[in-house]
Amino acid sequence: MAHELGLPCVSPGAGSVLRLLAAAGSAKAVVEIGTGTGVSGVWLLRGMRPDGVLTTIDVEHEHQRIARRVFQEAGFAPSRTRIISGRALDVLPRLADGAYDLIFVDADTTEFAACTEAALRLLRPGGVLIVNGAHANGRISDPAARDVDTLTIRETVKAIRESEDWIPAVIPSGAGLLTAVKRS
Repeated sequence: MAHELGLPCVSPGAGSVLRLLAAAGSAKAVVEIGTGTGVSGVWLLRGMRPDGVLTTIDVEHEHQRIARRVFQEAGFAPSRTRIISGRALDVLPRLADGAYDLIFVDADTTEFAACTEAALRLLRPGGVLIVNGAHANGRISDPAARDVDTLTIRETVKAIRESEDWIPAVIPSGAGLLTAVKRS
């Protein structure tokens, strides 16, 4: 479905990492920034506790309509998802502090810094942040790559790596997953 709409979606390898990290943390409350067509949401839901709720945010109503159907077809009750339409930067301030176990950011790279700052407030101690696209389409290690997306990703990785608030690692799966555990 995602490919038919021209939308990128997480690879099976990246999806399995999402499922693994949700399961390892026994995630009950997860935020996904960038619903897309629901592919990554299904991976997250498969790793979450059976009573867990995925809050997924996207500005595209049509994508969310498709995702709602994908979640249902994957066997998840509507009560397992909270689908919020709107810009993440408008929605995130309304979410509760320290209430989430995992946050997956699969948004426009220009919003990475703001989303990771919000994640620090939203995650409980020990909560996990995952940012998709850490390899910048293979340009991250090319010093000649100076485009806005690559520079933004480099800055985000550097800020998290240098912060005392996070324990980070980049997992080389799919488009690259910048992962970080929030310190207490």
